[in-house]
Amino acid sequence: MRFAAASLAALLLLSGAAAAQTTTSHALSLGDAPKYGPGFTQLDYVNVNAPKGGELRLATPGGFDSLNPFIAQGDTAPGIGLVYETLMTQTPDDDLSEYGLIAESVEVPEDLGWVAFTLRPQAKWADGQPITAEDVVWSFAQLKEHGAPHYQLYYANVAKAEMQGPRKVKFSFSGPKNRELPQIIGQLPVLQKSLWEKRGVDKVTLEPWAGSGAYRIGSFEANRHITYVRRDDWWGRDLPVNKGRYNFGSIRYDVYRDQTVMREAFKSGQYDFRSENSGREWAIFYNFPAIQQGLVKKEMIRHERPGGISGFIYNTRRPQFQDVRVRQALTLAWDFEWVNKNLAYDAYYRPGSYFDNSEFAAAGTPSPAELKLLEPLRDRLRPAVFGPAWQPPKSDGSGADRRNLREAARLLKEAGWEVKDGRLVNAKGEPFQMELMLQDASYERMAGPWVQSLQRLGITLTMRAVDSAQYVRRLQDFNYDVVYSGWAQSNSPGNEQRYFFSSAAADNPASRNLAGIRDPAVDALIEAIVAAPSRADLIPAVRALDRVLTWGWYISPTFGLNADRIAWWDKFGMPEKTPKNGVDFMAWWVDPAKAAKIDAARR
Repeated sequence: MRFAAASLAALLLLSGAAAAQTTTSHALSLGDAPKYGPGFTQLDYVNVNAPKGGELRLATPGGFDSLNPFIAQGDTAPGIGLVYETLMTQTPDDDLSEYGLIAESVEVPEDLGWVAFTLRPQAKWADGQPITAEDVVWSFAQLKEHGAPHYQLYYANVAKAEMQGPRKVKFSFSGPKNRELPQIIGQLPVLQKSLWEKRGVDKVTLEPWAGSGAYRIGSFEANRHITYVRRDDWWGRDLPVNKGRYNFGSIRYDVYRDQTVMREAFKSGQYDFRSENSGREWAIFYNFPAIQQGLVKKEMIRHERPGGISGFIYNTRRPQFQDVRVRQALTLAWDFEWVNKNLAYDAYYRPGSYFDNSEFAAAGTPSPAELKLLEPLRDRLRPAVFGPAWQPPKSDGSGADRRNLREAARLLKEAGWEVKDGRLVNAKGEPFQMELMLQDASYERMAGPWVQSLQRLGITLTMRAVDSAQYVRRLQDFNYDVVYSGWAQSNSPGNEQRYFFSSAAADNPASRNLAGIRDPAVDALIEAIVAAPSRADLIPAVRALDRVLTWGWYISPTFGLNADRIAWWDKFGMPEKTPKNGVDFMAWWVDPAKAAKIDAARR
């Protein structure tokens, strides 16, 4: 649900007609126009003749104890999105547009005061009942009232939803003109009212349910495995956005608690496809016999999707992190150059933007358009915001850069911390201690050098790896000092920035404002992003926000990579062309001849 502004002509794309007061289309776009025009028959990279069937086996870390993905409570089963559908959908090769899925058309007025969707007459639930406007209106009301916090934030300016017939629903908007709202509503998950009003959208459940999607829930055991089975009676299989996709007869996820065990399971053939997130493991692990024999393939594929940012996030709800100088000092103490060279085989760069690998990343000094937004906020901003764009600290790669540590010590002293008897203490004599919460114990290796550097400053850092359920619960409760996490971004930043960084989200349980940011300047820039009247206006607004966030030192960024590292047992066929946003695994298929060869080798 991450979208942004665009020109009115692009948003209200016509099917060959001139612009009118109210327009109806097959798609909405936030670029110049959707990639695919009216009457398109397929995505241009897929194999529409891909065979259906076969089993795809995947692995997932952590666990799950719920089959309800719409609330913050519980740890949701992986892959559950295969079961339900939305009004509209993005395609992997056009992330600025949405195309009709449950909706066959969308209607938008020039003033953007509302959006209306007409549902496809063939759209049906798994039990054969038609998807109706009543289902859509009910779904909206339930998600806004009982759903996870991001639904309340995304739908804050949706005043009402109303039926205009059995197959048409209208959403009316409030507040300033917001060009992303039609697409945000297009992303609405549609639930079957007759089913969910009995079970309750607000409840954690392990009771299987059926939606309108390509797959149904098959066998499962909580925290161990779940299988989805392709529906032969799926109503949407012949839609242009779906042809050549969702080819697997069944998709099984197995749960692993440990990344090392999960890698070994892949090596022994217990699952089929793996996306590798460790530069070190990519360099040394993927040389086992099955690769040498050609049974397993590996490839690093460049992509053009925005990278966001990840790293050590400081929880400013904790008093020791509320001074920006402290956060800067802590960031100076982590030696990226040493870690990347010695632990990650030089596989990464260090991102310097919350919108890495995109045109939204701030660069150089602020442009006139950025200054127009920043100047009214000058008295609330650090002077550095008006200078060159923030860059992450660089070191000499020694692991104990004296220059960086001296600057860190100076900043800590300036912030009121002193070293006494080898410990850094504040004016009350309280020692500086912090805990790093990790979901995966393998990250301890990456953070180990940070522990040592901080010790030289008199700071005690302990690391704690917790299980998936506890990790999710503590994130939702903001119960951590520092957490290794991040913020993913899209090619159309918009309303989700409220969920990530706004003051309103800082105290909203389960929001993604992990840093606890409460900054009126950030709030103002987020609203400028939401209200941007065109992409040309959106870009400087996001860059201005990027400057304020980076100079706030809320995160010590770790690793950036603009490629997918994937490995797979060679049982698949795949499209010749990869979408610009990366591998579309749902466009792969099981090749029966290859699968037989792999099965024989595994035996």
